[in-house]
Amino acid sequence: MTDPPGKETRAEEVAPTGEVTQTQEMVAAELCVTITHNNEKYDLHVTPQQGSNEPIVQDLAQVVEEATGVPLAFQKLIFKGKSLKEMETPLSALGIQNGCRVMLIGEKNSPEEEAELRKLKDLEKSVEKIADHLEDLNKELTGIQQGFLAKDLQAEALGKLDRRVKATIEQFMKILEEIDTMILPENFKDSRLKRKGLVKKVQAFLAECDTVEQNICQESERLQSTNLALVE
Repeated sequence: MTDPPGKETRAEEVAPTGEVTQTQEMVAAELCVTITHNNEKYDLHVTPQQGSNEPIVQDLAQVVEEATGVPLAFQKLIFKGKSLKEMETPLSALGIQNGCRVMLIGEKNSPEEEAELRKLKDLEKSVEKIADHLEDLNKELTGIQQGFLAKDLQAEALGKLDRRVKATIEQFMKILEEIDTMILPENFKDSRLKRKGLVKKVQAFLAECDTVEQNICQESERLQSTNLALVE
């Protein structure tokens, strides 16, 4: 027994328009691309990043890395004889549509290098956590500088901040030591590139720590001068 035509119409009316539109947009924006690498083929679904209307070369390269194991930095993607170099270019602007075939040139990392990359990624997560802590310290110092803390509590608070900054510096130094102990052969190009970037990042945070430490010292001296002036 079939339902009366009116019921179907009502069911369509009940469906949330916003959700349907959003789903349709996502489906429309997604591309199905075939990647050929050596003698292998990969049918991949490429979706745009959140907030974007359509996928770009970067989105394709990331999906390719996940599927093939070839690091993004060492990929060469070729479509109709042209190399896809501009990462921000929309795939549609290059003529890449559903069912198109893109060739990949590049080598996978060895299992040994993958193990080293995992170590570096774990260290990077640790660096980010310590950096969050440093940001909190900076905010607390700014609060003291702007007078959000009672004057009689400032000296003690600055002393605690100074100790915490020193502990943060020590944490960053330990990570640098760990990175330094990693022995990466010349052919571990991806790992060596990752290590270099991580060292630069840690060094930048250490420089930030030094600035915070100097600001704490200056604030402590200013506070002491003010207190001495009041006593006199």
